[in-house]
Amino acid sequence: METFDVVVIGSGPGGYVSALRCAQLGLKTALIEKYSTLGGTCLNVGCIPSKALLDSSEHFYNAQHNFSAHGIEVKGLKANLAQMIARKNEVVSQTCAGVKYLMDKNKITVYQGVGSFIDAHTIEIKAEQTIQISGKNIIIATGSKPNYFPGMEPDKKRIITSTEALKLQEIPKKMLVIGGGVIGLELGSVYARLGAIVEVIEFAPSILPTMDAGIGKEFTKILKKEGFKFHMEHKVIGVVNNGKQVVLTAENKKGEQVTLEADYCLVAVGRKAYTEGLGLEKAGLQVNQRGQVEVNDHLQTAVGHIYAIGDVVRGAMLAHKAEEEGVFVAEQIAGQKPHINYNLIPGVVYTWPEIAAVGQTEEELKAAGRAYKAGSFPIKALGRARASMDTSGFIKILADAETDEILGVHMIAPRAADLIMEAVTAMEYRASAEDIARICHGHPTYSEAIKEAALAATADRALHI
Repeated sequence: METFDVVVIGSGPGGYVSALRCAQLGLKTALIEKYSTLGGTCLNVGCIPSKALLDSSEHFYNAQHNFSAHGIEVKGLKANLAQMIARKNEVVSQTCAGVKYLMDKNKITVYQGVGSFIDAHTIEIKAEQTIQISGKNIIIATGSKPNYFPGMEPDKKRIITSTEALKLQEIPKKMLVIGGGVIGLELGSVYARLGAIVEVIEFAPSILPTMDAGIGKEFTKILKKEGFKFHMEHKVIGVVNNGKQVVLTAENKKGEQVTLEADYCLVAVGRKAYTEGLGLEKAGLQVNQRGQVEVNDHLQTAVGHIYAIGDVVRGAMLAHKAEEEGVFVAEQIAGQKPHINYNLIPGVVYTWPEIAAVGQTEEELKAAGRAYKAGSFPIKALGRARASMDTSGFIKILADAETDEILGVHMIAPRAADLIMEAVTAMEYRASAEDIARICHGHPTYSEAIKEAALAATADRALHI
């Protein structure tokens, strides 16, 4: 039986990045993946394919609605969903192949098969042939899978999860989306841009309920202009597939029943940790009430040489969070002293305009009783935004009332996914709002809105409003 310094179970962003860092640090490393391609949910049926379809659908939407204003005349415009899916598949294939290349380059031994614990150091890998390997250290990186509640069980035909939504063979005439979170709004946007009527059913009073309240309020207005319909504070009782349509029954806040019909129903109520078949008990481990593997601040489980990272442990289910944890564990095993500031892991929604946030929300600061200043700047006031016809949204900076240290940054803006990193960098070095306000930003750029919001937070003196 071959012995490795580190055995990683799961090849998603957390797992494969952790394996890479382990190999770079001179550790003999093995990676186990049950599917035929590497990359996990993110690369195969999550982050990468959804962004591919979001980009394709955004191009179509702009051609249909905005090209004429730019002096571009388009006739006979048609959405070819099959080609969009084919391009998405090619993007996925190239990205997964890139991960395989990195494994080979770094001499990481890859096992295709289902890995499970035999004991605290031994992993059995079931494939065409069953083998066992041993790990001095083991990293659990098995990720998550789509969640659902009683009454909304997916049949993967018309009651679907994000996985099926990425490979539909037709553009729905109407799609119901259960859940006003990131996944539901991103995939809902794809099909709304292609012509589907999209209705969102959300239990909370607003969409994106975990983000700053101003974000949800502003984005609701934007999506309504694009044709979205929202049913807030509605509890889904059940969804039924009648063959050619789905029928959803919900209860509103008054206790009245509401019935909605559509071609498809996308269940997007979050994800849950995936540990099935791991045999955790054989290693002396168990999951908590949420199905997660418990870890300490060093991401160690109850068994010291076994670590867990990413969606399978506490915290935000984000690919970049998993990557950071993967590197953290690798460096810790190698005897280094890494750190992760969980407060500075950005959250991003890849709709258009994009949404991004880092740090604390106004609601969190109020609940903590912390005195703060808020500065906001509307995107429509930017020359660059008018030039590109991307004028929706705002950037808001929250700073400590006394020290001016930046506590949170929240934005709906073109390229917010990239803009947010200026805020993350500033906050990592505990910059003040005045620090950003005094930095020269290129003109005309979208990033000028960050400077203006910082000016507004510093002394209520934004220049261009």
